[in-house]
Amino acid sequence: MAQDILITTTENIPGKHYEIIGEVFGLTTQSKNVISNIGAGLKNIVGGEIKAYSNMLHESREKSIERLRDEARKVGGDAVVMMRFDSGSIGGDMQSVVAYGTAVKLLD
Repeated sequence: MAQDILITTTENIPGKHYEIIGEVFGLTTQSKNVISNIGAGLKNIVGGEIKAYSNMLHESREKSIERLRDEARKVGGDAVVMMRFDSGSIGGDMQSVVAYGTAVKLLD
């Protein structure tokens, strides 16, 4: 990998000046297998954390950040500011996660 892309949730990068390139997105949609769905259904009855789904969401966030970095790199960015996540379900067993922000080119 040539250079790593800095990602921050802040509007400014302390001590850096940059020009705005534009918005970038990293999206992934995932689902769990049937066995995990059965386990989740049982857990729903007794309550508690559904670890298979927590792990899936963690993996989804990581994948969406990776894709966000790739998109920033493609447009010539050095960093992404104001990064945020959004998520939603598709049907009953799929989860979509998007990481988005503003790609910027560092000037100094």
